[in-house]
Amino acid sequence: MNTSVAPSIEQVVDTERYPLFRPGSEAWHAAVAKVRADLDRDGCSVLSDFVRPAHHDLLRREGASMAPRAHDDEEVVNAYNIPVDADLPEDHPARIRLHKRNAFVAYDHIPADALIRHLYTDEHFKRFLAACVGLPEIHELADPLAALVLNVVRPGMDHPWHFDTNEFAVSLLTQAPESGGVFEYCPNIRSETDENFADVRAVLTGKGRHLVRRLTLRTGDLQLFRGRFALHRVTPVEGNTERHTAIFAYSARPGVVGSTARTRQLFGRVTEAHLAAEGRTVRGDSLLD
Repeated sequence: MNTSVAPSIEQVVDTERYPLFRPGSEAWHAAVAKVRADLDRDGCSVLSDFVRPAHHDLLRREGASMAPRAHDDEEVVNAYNIPVDADLPEDHPARIRLHKRNAFVAYDHIPADALIRHLYTDEHFKRFLAACVGLPEIHELADPLAALVLNVVRPGMDHPWHFDTNEFAVSLLTQAPESGGVFEYCPNIRSETDENFADVRAVLTGKGRHLVRRLTLRTGDLQLFRGRFALHRVTPVEGNTERHTAIFAYSARPGVVGSTARTRQLFGRVTEAHLAAEGRTVRGDSLLD
């Protein structure tokens, strides 16, 4: 019988640098201010070694056990995740076809005792994140598949250019590849009122490299990212080691469930919760996706 006890969040997170359990303290305000400044300036903030190095092997082992359950279905997409045959002008960036070659382990395939699941639901963690993104509180997604996922990018594969549907994203690299798998992004390439199709097209066609920033993440690094307004991708993974990232999905309001079309694209299936929520999605802007 396995009598091991899972480490507590306070043991797992470097709480000296990231004082989740001391809200209102000087160290708390300093950590939050640093993240906010990064987001305001770059649209991205990395909290290095958020998970203590002593627990990196646990992250890797758990990811290795979950990865075989990832929905893996290569398909042709575009940066906006709308139909590739949409009736659009010839020079529209959504007409540029990309290959989706990454996979996702859905929330209902992530064990209840997994470290990333404990972290996702931890109230101290959520309170800290809310402060970092300037919200009074954040809520776990009500989506039974997309609330928490493990993104798996296998050797030779990548995650193509795209925008997020949420204004901010929270992710934790749980296994770094041997090489490649670099996070590239174009901060604030669009806004709520301006799609800026010209610059998006330039990046997608390789003519906008001056707009692209590169970021090599390490196991245990937590990333907060304004992916709604930043075009971003993961470059091809090289070597023999998969790139694993836990993606924590939160929203400013409770009860949020993803669309059936996007859910089926990511996981190859939908649930009754998605069917029930279809048509009731409230969008925060009028961007293409």
